[in-house]
Formats: sequence, C-alpha cells, structure tokens
Amino acid sequence: MSEDPHTFYQSLLQKELGTYIRLREYRSISGGCINEAFKVKTNQGDYFLKVNKHMPPHFFEMEKEGLLLLKEKSNFTIPDVIALGTFEGVQYIILEFIEGRRTSTNYWESLGSKLAELHQNSHETFGGVRDNYIGELPQSNRSKEKWLDFFIEERLLPQVHLGVQNGVIPQKYIESTNALRQLLKDYFPEEKPSLLHGDLWSGNTMYDVEGQPCIIDPAVYYGHREAELAFTTLFGGFDKLFFEVYNEVFPWEKGIEERLEVYNIYPLLVHTNLFGGGYLEQVNEIYKRIDHALGY
Repeated sequence: MSEDPHTFYQSLLQKELGTYIRLREYRSISGGCINEAFKVKTNQGDYFLKVNKHMPPHFFEMEKEGLLLLKEKSNFTIPDVIALGTFEGVQYIILEFIEGRRTSTNYWESLGSKLAELHQNSHETFGGVRDNYIGELPQSNRSKEKWLDFFIEERLLPQVHLGVQNGVIPQKYIESTNALRQLLKDYFPEEKPSLLHGDLWSGNTMYDVEGQPCIIDPAVYYGHREAELAFTTLFGGFDKLFFEVYNEVFPWEKGIEERLEVYNIYPLLVHTNLFGGGYLEQVNEIYKRIDHALGY
C-alpha cells in the first residue's frame, strides 16, 4: 500500500466503480481474524470491503462462488458481490453492505426453516464444488460417493497432515484418524448429500433490515447435513427455537445428539491449525470416546 489508507481505498473503489466515486469515510469492522474488513461510505452509497495481502488471488473468487451458490439455492439474504480483484498487491472483494437490526421477532424460526430448506438441495456426490477455504485453510471438495470416505479423506486427514507438517499435531494422529474409518463404519445415517454453508457459526449470521437471517463467509460443499447442525453447537449462540423449527421442516434421524461431537472433529482440527490452544485436546477426548464406545 503505497499511499495513505484513505487515498488507497479511494483509488481501489475508483478502479472498480468509476472515477465519479468519492470515498467519504471508512470504518473497520471486527469479527474476522483473516481479512481486514471495512464499511465504506461513498457518494454512491455504502459498501462492504474486505482486503487481504497474504492469501492467493483466487481466495475471494471462491468466496464469490459460495455466495452465488447460496443466493441461487436458498431463501437467505445473501450480499451481492460487486467486484473483486487485486490492487497494488492487495486482494479485495467489494460486497453489498447489509445493514443489520439488533432484534427480530421470528429470527430463529426463520433461520431454522431456511437452513432446512437449503439442506434439501442435493447432489449426486459429497463434495460437489470446487476446492475452497475454511477460514484461511484450503478445503478439499473432491467428490466421494460415501460420506465416511469424504469425511475421513477430504476433511479430517488433510487437517491432520497439515498439523503434523506444521508441528502442531503429533504424528500418531494420522494412524488414529485412519482407524476411524473402521470404527465409524455404518455409524452415520444414510442421506443424500446436502448443500451446506460449511462454516455456520453465529458470527457468520446476522439480521437484515427486515429482521430476516443473512448468512456470510461461506465454505460451501455438499455434505452430511448433520455436520452443519453440529457446527452450530460448537461455539453456541443458536437458540433452541432454531433447532426445533429445523427439525419440524426437515426432521433429523434419531441419535443425532451422540453424533454431533464426531462431526465436530473437523472444525476442531481446523481451529487447532489456526489457533493451537486446547482444541487438539478436545479432539483427543473425542477419539478416546469413539474408541471406547465403538472399538473392539
């Protein structure tokens, strides 16, 4: 960034939106740990701008593809993608700015029903989209016919190998993860692949001006829908009405409560690779419980 920030962002916006654009002010928006994010106010309206100096150029392209797929296949409020590209070595994406509300009378019911409707979009295989990202980490979406194969080979093992390579996960986890294939045989309910947001924690949801749910920052793929429901429980923040309405619209199979932590091995491994800390110990405890309950 060769200029002062205001001039830089002014020039970036003019590159994409025209020389008539005048940046009036920009304000940093917290909530993410990967990109710098801003609300930019211009003479032509407000925009949401994300920039990143370190990720590859196709990083925001994959976010765009995810947002477009969700807009096509769901009834959620999804921000329009205005533009993306590279400017002076900085990757950026410009999105519609969605003004949020603080309260809504039927938000959780609407979120639950819309997610259930999204999950009824299916595909012939698990994966089913181009490889993308979960946070800043690459996410493989190579197609598999069986969920267990996809879960082990495209979700857990890539994260374990990455952690071993970076010295944050011990080598023994490769063997332990491979052993799950036999332990979890016939464990997951047989269901068609569902279109998932892929990174559905409370920070990636919000109200729009009408109080309806908006979802952002996707890591889309076609997966087992219980994996998405499990993700919503990992860090909390989802009201029980959300789960009740979801189950009314698209009932889940019995025993889901016991399966949730198994699905959450994946986001816990992701967080181990991103942040370290105690996430690996949580994975270890889940592995022990699986072996105790299902081992021979």
